[in-house]
Order: sequence, then structure tokens, then C-alpha cells
Amino acid sequence: MKALYKANPEAGLELVDRPEPETGVHDVKIRVMTTGICGTDLHIEAYDDAAKSMINTPLIPGHEFYGEVVEVGSFVHGVQIGDRVSGEGHIVCGLCRNCRAGRRQMCINVSSVGVQRDGAFAEYVVIPESNVWVHQDEKITPLLGAIFDPFGNAVHTALQFPMVGDDVLITGAGPIGLMAVAVARHVGARRIAITDVSEQRLDLAAAMGADLAVNVSESRIAQAQQQLGLLEGFDFGMEMSGHSSALPEMINNMNHGGKICMLGLPSAPIDIDWGKVVTHMLTLKGIYGREMYETWYAMSAMLTSSDLMRERISSVVTDFLPASQWQDGFAAAKAGQGGKVVLDWTVF
Repeated sequence: MKALYKANPEAGLELVDRPEPETGVHDVKIRVMTTGICGTDLHIEAYDDAAKSMINTPLIPGHEFYGEVVEVGSFVHGVQIGDRVSGEGHIVCGLCRNCRAGRRQMCINVSSVGVQRDGAFAEYVVIPESNVWVHQDEKITPLLGAIFDPFGNAVHTALQFPMVGDDVLITGAGPIGLMAVAVARHVGARRIAITDVSEQRLDLAAAMGADLAVNVSESRIAQAQQQLGLLEGFDFGMEMSGHSSALPEMINNMNHGGKICMLGLPSAPIDIDWGKVVTHMLTLKGIYGREMYETWYAMSAMLTSSDLMRERISSVVTDFLPASQWQDGFAAAKAGQGGKVVLDWTVF
């Protein structure tokens, strides 16, 4: 099979022929149709410090995908050949305290598809049946199915706290931040502001339903409050950028009792005014991955019940390329100016 492969601990990937993965008794083999390029994949391709800390080579990366089931193990009962599926990329141990308590997204022994084991930048990928998400509705296209993983990040973050009637601030208009705008609008937020430094991404945010898209290289969030007519600050914040200045500025613009979810991984140490966190009674919560599998049910329900939601989430994909043009895809993702980049593994 064709696969993007990192043979050695060094920068770069190469499109090569690799043996097809074997299917264990509890496993499902999937013919990959589409894959999304994630920030993690950019780290792996560059083989930077982040990649060195999380992968071993050789490796086939890739964890955001959609495909068709072509083989199932002898102990598989809930997934059938021909099913169209995406995959939960976090493979859990099932034995730690959190797994046994039903909090699988908090497994302390998690192994990630495309990071600690071969992934989906290939014509075939094998994952356990328990990690397969079967799409029951044809409204979930190969394009949408390829971005279920990052869409799940947005849904997981946005649904942590009720936001009906709330004023919402999102810092970072990357693909997940953009999808968070659509989720917030779908579930009943009152006013939504989003920040970034890319005008192209801010334009995308407006199309997703944001009331105000703020270029923080030119203006501040406090001005956004004034433009939106907010008297007491934002009620709910989602930090999606990882930029060291984003969280402190968000904290300064929250209403007393406001709630903040952090999905963006900080790129540098963050100096926080903890006195303000205490006296303003703010709640800060870290978010990682998706809830297994409540988030998957929620995002499937949103996409299959709303034409507008499907249109908005689909529009996050701004680059759709044959897998043979993976280098162009990685370059577009690395530039950080557009939305999501998806590779098509059915054409070369």
C-alpha cells in the first residue's frame, strides 16, 4: 500500500510502498478515503522537540480519517464490512482507575493512532473495534468524516458549560476555533467574538456565525467588548490558540464567575494574574481530545440534524488535495492562513 512514512528520527516524510497492516481478532481494517492534517502531524513531519518527546520511528502518522471497512477480526461483532467510519485516535488501556470508572478520555496509559502506533496516512489503517465510529447517515460525507476528530475537540470544549444566552470569546481562529464558533452558534450563544491575526481566518469565522472577528495585531479584546455592547465581560471563553498572551487577555475580559476552557497547548510559559482568577471567581478547565463517546454522539446529532451546521463545518476545509500532493498540503497547513487541509487517498 501507499503510505506517508517516517523511516528514521529526522525531519521529513516520504510517500512509499509499505506492507498492509494485519488485522487482529479485535481489530477492524479500514480502506482510508480521506485524512485531515493536524498540528501534531506538522510536528512529526518537522521532527521538532514536541515530536521527539512523543514518537518513535519508524512510523506512519495520521489520525484524522474517514474510510470503508474491508476486514474485521473474528471477535468483532458491532462493525461490518462495508461500513463507512471514522476513528477515535486515543486507544485506552481499559484497566486504569479512569477507564474502569467510565472516564476513558482520561486514561493515563493512552496510546495514540499515528503517534505511538501506525496511523491513517496510508491506503489502509487498522484500529480496535472499540475505536471505530460507524456513520449511520449518508449526510456525513468523506470530507466531513475526515475532520470528525478535530470537530470533536471543538464540541468537547464548547459543551463543557451551558452557554444559552451567554456571550462567548474564542481566542484562535484555526480550524478548531472556527468549528467552535459554529457549535456555539448552534447551541444558543448570544454574542460570539473570535480573535486571530490572519484576516483570511477571521473572514472564515464571520461566515461560521461569529458576531465579531478581531485581529489582535490591530485591536484589543476590550474594544471588542465595547463594539458588542457588553457591560460586564464575556461569560464563557475558549482558548484555542496556545499563544502565551491569549489566556491573560481573556482573563482580563471575563465577567465575574466566568468560565474558561483551554484546548490550545501553550507555546511558552504563561504569566497569569491568579489574584484576578480568585477574586473574579473564574473557572479554568483544561480540555484534551474528545469524551468517549458522548462527544461523538453529540457531533453526529448536530451534523445530521442541521443543514446549516453541515455547511459551516464543511466550509472549514479550504484545501482538498490528492494524497500524492501531500507536500503542498503540509505547506498549506503550516502557513496557518486557511482552514483545514484534507488529503484524498482514493486518487494519486
